[in-house]
Amino acid sequence: MNARPWLKIVSVLVGLFLTVPTLVVIPMSFSSSQTFRFPPQGWSLQWYERLFTSPEWSTAILNSLQVGLLTTLLATTLGTAAALGLAMLGSRARGLATGFLLSPIIIPNILIALVVFSAFLRLSLTGTLFGIALAHTAIALPFVVIAVTARLQGMDASLQKAGTSLGAGPLSVFRKITLPLALPGVLSGAVLAFITSFDEVVISLFLQSPTTLTLPVQMFNSVTVQIDPTISAASSLMVVLVSGPILLAQVIGARRGKAGRQ
Repeated sequence: MNARPWLKIVSVLVGLFLTVPTLVVIPMSFSSSQTFRFPPQGWSLQWYERLFTSPEWSTAILNSLQVGLLTTLLATTLGTAAALGLAMLGSRARGLATGFLLSPIIIPNILIALVVFSAFLRLSLTGTLFGIALAHTAIALPFVVIAVTARLQGMDASLQKAGTSLGAGPLSVFRKITLPLALPGVLSGAVLAFITSFDEVVISLFLQSPTTLTLPVQMFNSVTVQIDPTISAASSLMVVLVSGPILLAQVIGARRGKAGRQ
């Protein structure tokens, strides 16, 4: 029996399950009502105006962007270096090192948050954007390692050996051969690192201060502390900022693949 039709049906159902909530949230963000109402009885941009003009919301957006970009830089650099190091290890050592690097995916975020909060409290890093970025780097690093490792495994090792045999030093081989070939994996890891940081709420809740609230924490507060319909506009913004880089990476990858086949 051909399983492809069932796979397509399951894929469509999963896609609908993940996307249908946005079909409710996005229209609500344009509602003219002062409370949550679907379908909207009127249309207005008031919640987007509040999102970008209210100090608490605009500061939260700016904090999230700063933390996300810093996390992306740190996680991409460290994750790429770790993936290159893993490629040089033996099979047994590689397995142990990979398990250690990927452990943040397995460990619940609440446990990571407790440990990080305890350590950062002694280092005076709680309540700082740099401290939040460091903690986000720990949970974003595995995604970079996975993306870059997958790319490195598809590379032809003879190209690096050829560069070395022709007199190129390790730095030149990395800059002219390894990095260009691994660049799609590096960029994919960077996108995943930014999304992981921008969407993280548990660790940010532990490390927050009144001046370092991130957008997910502000959204959490707007639901638990007060009923603020601005969260619908913030949710729509997060959908765009999280989905946009993924869709852009998919389009670029598809065009590169098409150009490579031609």
